[in-house]
Amino acid sequence: MKSILTIAFVAISILSSCQQTPETKKVHDHKKTTQKLDVKVVNEEDPICGMKTAQFLKDTAVYKGKTYGFCNKLCKEEFKKNPKKYAK
Repeated sequence: MKSILTIAFVAISILSSCQQTPETKKVHDHKKTTQKLDVKVVNEEDPICGMKTAQFLKDTAVYKGKTYGFCNKLCKEEFKKNPKKYAK
């Protein structure tokens, strides 16, 4: 009985984590990052989370010849999955 409950708990945990979308994932802590980049980017806000790039610029990606700024690697990776959705 105990092993059945354990298996059920693990299965539910896996299924619920796979169904998260970027909008439902936990917001990351921008204050934990340490060094701000000094790069000119085309966006004033991180297109994924909305943080001001002037204050929290930690990573960049180039799309169609333009450099986009991000507050961290997680936002950059989300952008790279579908840049057309986020590029202005």
